[in-house]
Amino acid sequence: MTQNEDWDLIIKPKSKWYQLDLGAIWKYRDLLLLLVRRDFVSVYKQTILGPIWFFIQPIITTITFTVVFGYLAKISTDGIPSLLFYLSGITLWTYFSDCLNKTSNTFIANASVFGKVYFPRLIVPLSVLFSNLFKFGIQFFLFVVVWIYFLITNHSVHPNWNLIWLLPLLVFVMAGLGLGFGIFISSITTKYRDFSFLVAFGVQLLMYATPIVYPMSLVSDKLRFYVLLNPLTSIVETFKYIFLGAGYFSWGSLIYSFTFMCLLLYGSILLFNKTEKNFMDTV
Repeated sequence: MTQNEDWDLIIKPKSKWYQLDLGAIWKYRDLLLLLVRRDFVSVYKQTILGPIWFFIQPIITTITFTVVFGYLAKISTDGIPSLLFYLSGITLWTYFSDCLNKTSNTFIANASVFGKVYFPRLIVPLSVLFSNLFKFGIQFFLFVVVWIYFLITNHSVHPNWNLIWLLPLLVFVMAGLGLGFGIFISSITTKYRDFSFLVAFGVQLLMYATPIVYPMSLVSDKLRFYVLLNPLTSIVETFKYIFLGAGYFSWGSLIYSFTFMCLLLYGSILLFNKTEKNFMDTV
């Protein structure tokens, strides 16, 4: 090799752990697309019903919530039909929980690959984010179909059309929170495996701390402040406020959720970058 020969690929060590190096992720965008396709196809590849499960899961969950919380516990839905009320919360919540659960073991699940091949490690959790975004799109379509039915047949649904442009922002913040929490947990579980046991029921507890199965109007004034500290609360409530006309809406709460998401995501990515340098010694 001569000194003037051009290399196709030059791998350089990161000089500082706080460098995000987003350009490298863009450079490996083809790999990102391949992983998104792999994640989407592999989930239901050997199933009989295949992608139909995208519809079955939210339908069964919605019916279960309607029976348990609507008919047995008789929890109010602010006059919104129970099926529509629970489906709205489940649609958004499923996207968050899937992103969090599937990115929370990134290092452990991919240790064999990470130890052999170089590529930006952040590609893996990002592929989970985008593959679940496709799943969210399908389930959101199901919600829209049910929503249109009740919009025509039930006069209790009064959407706020002037705020519907906020939907992409709500999905973006929900995705950012799921990714942020997920890669934060993934980074610390390389050394402390206890957190991997906390994820499963921790997500369930977080769901009950978020107004998914109950409206915000049932929360007392004394507890409202603490419920709103949960950055997911304003996202779910704004979603319901836009499509159902019932729920809590506040620009201040939305700005808080967005700021929380930015700080969480930035801090988690820095921790992720720091962990990837030596995680093979601890996994």
